[in-house]
This record gives sequence, structure tokens and C-alpha cells, in this order.
Amino acid sequence: MELKKCPRCGNFYTTELEVCQNCKTNESLDVEKVKGYIEQYGISGSIEEIAISTGVNVKNISRYLKSGQSYGISGTEMSSSEVEGFSGSEVNL
Repeated sequence: MELKKCPRCGNFYTTELEVCQNCKTNESLDVEKVKGYIEQYGISGSIEEIAISTGVNVKNISRYLKSGQSYGISGTEMSSSEVEGFSGSEVNL
């Protein structure tokens, strides 16, 4: 296993998870909030709007959208440039 830096808290860890063990529960809760929002409203508006509606950090939403499949958010895989463009403008996918 390789040493990874947790994208939520910055601590280093060695597991196959996307985040460290300490952040795992909050990560799961946040992913469910974002999934629920997308299922209900679709991907429209801006990342900031999703963040305000769900209470999930913009940085984490961007990370979920960049790797949608690994978070179980089907059909939302976006490149870095797409996520950056999405974060400041209205988008309907």
C-alpha cells in the first residue's frame, strides 16, 4: 500500500480508501448528500449552489464530480477543466 494524503484533513494514511479512516464517516455522509441532491435536481446551476444546498464543501464536491464512479455518482465523471468551468457557471448535463 502506498502512503496517501487525505484530501479532507491532510493527514497521511495507508489504505485503499479515498480518505483516511478518521474522515470515512463524514465522507460517506457528504457523498450521500450530494448524490441525493443530484438525483433530485440533476447537475445544474453551480457547485456553489450545491454546496449551499447540501452543506458540503465546494472542494469535496469538485472531487466527487471528478471521479463520480468511485463515489457511486453515476454519469457525473467530469474532467478537471469541466469541473472548473462548472464551478462558476450555469451548466446542465
